Amino acid sequence: MTLLVAEGLTIVIGGRQIVHGIDFFIEAGRSLALVGASGSGKSQTCLAPFGLSAATVTGSFLFDDVELVGAGEEKLRHIRGRDIGFVFQQPLTALTPHLTIGAQLREAWTQAGAQRPSRAEMAAALDRVGLDRPGERLDQYPHRLSGGQRQRALIAMAIAHKPRLLVADEPTTALDAVLRTEIMALLRRLTVEQGMAMLLVSHELATVAHHADDVAVLHDGRIVESGPARQILGAPKSDYARALIAASPRLDGPAPILGPAGAPLIEARDVAVSFARPGWRSGRLEAVAGVDLDIAEGEAVAIVGGSGSGKSTLARAIARLGPIDSGEVRWRGAPLPSRKSMRPHNRAGLQPVFQDPVASLDPLWRVRDIVAEPLRQLRPDLVDAAVAARVEKMLAEVGLDPALANRRPSGLSGGQAQRVAIARALSPDPALLLLDEATSALDVLVAGTILDLLGELQRRRGLSILMITHDLAVARRLCHRIVVMDAGMIVEEGPTERLIETPRHEVTRRLVEASR
Repeated sequence: MTLLVAEGLTIVIGGRQIVHGIDFFIEAGRSLALVGASGSGKSQTCLAPFGLSAATVTGSFLFDDVELVGAGEEKLRHIRGRDIGFVFQQPLTALTPHLTIGAQLREAWTQAGAQRPSRAEMAAALDRVGLDRPGERLDQYPHRLSGGQRQRALIAMAIAHKPRLLVADEPTTALDAVLRTEIMALLRRLTVEQGMAMLLVSHELATVAHHADDVAVLHDGRIVESGPARQILGAPKSDYARALIAASPRLDGPAPILGPAGAPLIEARDVAVSFARPGWRSGRLEAVAGVDLDIAEGEAVAIVGGSGSGKSTLARAIARLGPIDSGEVRWRGAPLPSRKSMRPHNRAGLQPVFQDPVASLDPLWRVRDIVAEPLRQLRPDLVDAAVAARVEKMLAEVGLDPALANRRPSGLSGGQAQRVAIARALSPDPALLLLDEATSALDVLVAGTILDLLGELQRRRGLSILMITHDLAVARRLCHRIVVMDAGMIVEEGPTERLIETPRHEVTRRLVEASR
């Protein structure tokens, strides 16, 4: 049974045509993946026909023989609530910040008229998508969860009312390789068992090849190639599809050229971090348990592991961006002050680049002000002319046209926004960059150019890098050494090539196997 049919689907935003008359269909029990670079029209194809975009839609978009193009908001709302499940790319913005995970899951569960679920049923739903300690998570607010944990909660909400169609826009972006495989296997199983159709957007081409039935490759709002996923991604005919596949990081690609490592820069000893348990529960949750970590000047080190393993918590504690219960961090041999005692010269040496390039930039500021902000805070000795010259130099160094200096973040692509974030981090001449999933929200073509840029900057500037990532192939592109974390502890570490070729710990072996 064909559940979804698009014919001549055209989408226009602000007078600009985003999607140009595309055709596709999905049968019940099957999945179609839309792949392509940022701006190719993938997300608008998934959102606009359901009334979730300000775009103008023409053509035909039939869901179970019901025409959605031209349908009123009341009709669309009814169909969305009863028959459609949505998983959005940015879980933090998709979740309501002032409601607990349990309250939001309950709302999703009952939106199609289902009986109010018990606490045990909701905990089982979270457990089904791999969320650890599901009973506790019901009482937590979204900001208390890691990016991967929020994404799992969002997936649980999307499938709680047993939809007939699941629209998943980058549903595994924030997940590690093992969990990404498990979640996609779960969604595929639900598709078959429940006769559900799935419209998937993903830049994880290996995931698409293994877990989607069909694929459509979009370029500039047009389908350039479509067919069975394994066939298209195994032997692509179009140059564009071949370029997408070539840009995907691989564990078996040529070894990267890395700059030399020098004297010790950071020496962290016995770092421990804990958080108060949520709700009525007493005690504290140990997030990082007595970890040691060294980083040399000019060395790039990746911390990898599953969501909630303590990667970001450890990195933020070391960089004095987050809490630390105990332990010592030394910077070039001298104790690094606590977060509250950090001075401008300390902050200038450690600069972060975060996961979501647009969300990390102030939406009201122009690019020139964003890049200049660290200089005004950390280099008050610089006059306005020197700051302006420095901003122009930074934009050029990250490959951006100086004309973009007058734009706001909303006028930037994802890749441009991340380059602005990198320019901002580089402006005070740091010795170390903290990269927190800095490419996971970008498509493979854009992420590849960002990784190339970071590698070039690392070699040219002699930068040290501390990278938090769930992707071993990405870590391999940039890092001398990999540290694997699980349950707040380092379970294995070593040179990148050795760790990938001969993993010793079970957690590492699972990550390597899932990344191949």
